[in-house]
Amino acid sequence: MNEILEPGMLVRHPVEAEWGLGQVQSRIGRKITVNFENAGKVVIDGARVELVLVIGPEA
Repeated sequence: MNEILEPGMLVRHPVEAEWGLGQVQSRIGRKITVNFENAGKVVIDGARVELVLVIGPEA
């Protein structure tokens, strides 16, 4: 799933729910930079964490 992520897409971390909604800033290879509401900018290893794409009213 991480392969389809592009800057601007909204995601949630599957384990860190308290981080809130995140916006993808960049995806270079398996490194995904996301700006989360409550955690700020976080670099995610896409090989270890499968982010959850947020579509529709959940955002």
